Amino acid sequence: MSWYYCLVHQRVEPEDGCPNVERMGPYATEADAAHALETAKERSDAYDAGDD
Repeated sequence: MSWYYCLVHQRVEPEDGCPNVERMGPYATEADAAHALETAKERSDAYDAGDD
């Protein structure tokens, strides 16, 4: 089963949730989906740091 983080409802949901355009994922675990925003920020910060 895949998990997603819904940007509209600000919560984790299973595959049969909101449309993909409104969410991040898929993630392998519910816990990974719960940390989707943190993961995205970390990746964005790492990318930005490489632009020096």
